[in-house]
Amino acid sequence: MSHSGVNWTALTVFLLFFVLVTVMGFLASRWRKADNALHLDEWGLGGRSFGTWVTWFLLGGDLYTAYTFVAVPALVYGAGAAGFFAVPYTIIAYPLVFLFLPRLWSVSRVHGYVTPADFVRGRYGSKPLSLVVALTGILATMPYIALQLVGIQAVLDVLGVGGGADSNWFVKDLPLFLAFAVLAAYTYSSGLRAPALIAFVKDTLVYLVIIVAVIYIPMRLGGYGAIFDSAAQKFSAPGSKGALITGPKAQWGYATLAFGSALALFMYPHSVTGVLASKSRNTVRRNMAIMPAYSLMLGLLALLGFMAIAAGVGTGVKGFNPQLSVPQLFENMFPDWFTGVAFAAIGIGALVPAAIMSIAAANLFTRNIYKEYLKPTATPADETKVAKLASLLVKVGALAFVLLMDKQFAINLQLLGGIWILQTFVSIVGGLFTRWFHRWALLAGWAAGMVYGTWKAYGIATPATKHFGGSSAEIPGIGEIGYIGLTAFVLNILVTVVLTLVLRAGKVADSADETSPSDYTAEAPPQPKVTDAPEAPEPVAAH
Repeated sequence: MSHSGVNWTALTVFLLFFVLVTVMGFLASRWRKADNALHLDEWGLGGRSFGTWVTWFLLGGDLYTAYTFVAVPALVYGAGAAGFFAVPYTIIAYPLVFLFLPRLWSVSRVHGYVTPADFVRGRYGSKPLSLVVALTGILATMPYIALQLVGIQAVLDVLGVGGGADSNWFVKDLPLFLAFAVLAAYTYSSGLRAPALIAFVKDTLVYLVIIVAVIYIPMRLGGYGAIFDSAAQKFSAPGSKGALITGPKAQWGYATLAFGSALALFMYPHSVTGVLASKSRNTVRRNMAIMPAYSLMLGLLALLGFMAIAAGVGTGVKGFNPQLSVPQLFENMFPDWFTGVAFAAIGIGALVPAAIMSIAAANLFTRNIYKEYLKPTATPADETKVAKLASLLVKVGALAFVLLMDKQFAINLQLLGGIWILQTFVSIVGGLFTRWFHRWALLAGWAAGMVYGTWKAYGIATPATKHFGGSSAEIPGIGEIGYIGLTAFVLNILVTVVLTLVLRAGKVADSADETSPSDYTAEAPPQPKVTDAPEAPEPVAAH
């Protein structure tokens, strides 16, 4: 049912779940208590101690976010079949990353690497290359965090919380401030353990809501046949920009976007953080085998866009925001109490990835900027302290982004972030298999990909924005429309290979590689047996 004011029943259920995960967030610091809480491994990687199921929930909470919950069905609602690109891209991603993530885990465990930029620094002995990988990761993560807050805001808008458009800005955004403050507080105190614990609640709610939605909503709308008929009518109407089935002209764009997104998925710092928190190499491999269960959920989630069309969500509303299509669908279709459960799934689905993303960005800043350039003598305790403060600053920046800038700009920048983060693939994944690429060639290839990708994206205009209006443009030499990030990635590889050949021919010196071949296949260090007799303690001086 629809409400003109606040939906108090839904809001009460939403708040109960929010309080539950807040308490869990603060209690998480006592879960799997750290051996040394002042070490960045403990705060930023959960002590590298998470087993298969904790890692599965953590990565699921990390990669399938509130924005996914809102944006994928919104894209299907507005553009039709093109919105389903998210399903093949996640299917492609896991077999792909199965090839290299165990190698990244092993070498990081042997050398104590916390970030991908740490590995790049150790492998190539290049501070500039490590710095650009770190900065690219931070830049790509910031708008992603902002979009999690956009997801919470969409739910609050439909709940009717925060006053109307005529309220002053502080009253209107007060609920978002409170959600942000809670997130900041428990991330600061508990580190990665907080989102790891909360992810259990988040993923259980998401699965519950989607399974109920794909059974219950079609029963109310006359079945899937009626739903697809409604979508077909909408997309066949004069002036419609979408399509129920992807046409020949859109196929290059669909395929390149799916493949480019698959390559980029585990280049994001928050994805790597979840992987490095695993306790063993086999834990990583098992997770890459069972993560596709989330892809099934994603396919069902995308169908909600067609259901919103069939339910008449946004019909006759001038300037309706497609981002509200799923929250509005839930409020129209579900009883109020279950609407609260669904909104809690979206809200908590924002908090988990936002926490992991801010931790990942803080790790990058601390390890690869602060310790590398500002204070090389920093102790592990110094690193942890700086990382905690940096995670707060990252979240403040994301909140300012949401409050001060147009939401469409946040979406556009997130698309740009995907193009950017893909340009780190050659340095990271290439380095896991070969030392042949020259560090200066990798830096030049990264720069070429970044400049080309940003330039092409800047030139895309839509009715809503003059620049950065999309991520697809004509592929040079082919003439088809394709994903800019993948074109930039190909340019990146070409520049890197050609320059490496030139630099190797010119015998330009390379830096030292601190890794060895055995590091890339190393298993978890053996745990001490509890049955062993303890050695006699050495005398300790009184303090």
